[in-house]
Amino acid sequence: MDFVLSIEHEERDFIAACIREENWAQKQLYMDHYGSMMGVCLRYAGDSDEALDILHEGFIKVFRNIRKYKAGTSLSAWIRRIMINTAIDYYRKKSRRRTDDIEQAYDLSSDVPDAVSQFSEKEILGCIQMLSPAYRTVFNMYVIEGYAHKEIAEKLDISESTSRSNLVKARIKLKALIQYNREKNAG
Repeated sequence: MDFVLSIEHEERDFIAACIREENWAQKQLYMDHYGSMMGVCLRYAGDSDEALDILHEGFIKVFRNIRKYKAGTSLSAWIRRIMINTAIDYYRKKSRRRTDDIEQAYDLSSDVPDAVSQFSEKEILGCIQMLSPAYRTVFNMYVIEGYAHKEIAEKLDISESTSRSNLVKARIKLKALIQYNREKNAG
């Protein structure tokens, strides 16, 4: 029990140091969460430079809002939510793209078996980054983050059918990219 109280006390002191904008604490927070949060940002970004922009903007928001963090909850989850929202904001600022009718997307769908399991995480991430920002964002929000189409529509200011359409098209495009990479690597 004393160990748990000690950890909670250390976290409170650490967060208090971040609130006071102590450089060592901010640097430690950044270093502790850089890797996992960069992974989140890479899923939403078109390339590593764009991901780094999102990451840095996200950490600026973390430091500005650190007072809102509730001690005893998961700091990583709190930071992750900020990174996801920053990535969504980045997408919304960068482009506002609409897609065609969802029926057209369904006509394009394929019954090809899932090839994703045969590729490394790096190869899959590379394919996801090749998707358009609209497709990539909806794909990440729905498949990775677990948002419902209604929530995606509200956050991105699009219709639910556009969200569904973008997801279908993202999956089709992703399958094509993976198939292309498979053929390229086999030959």
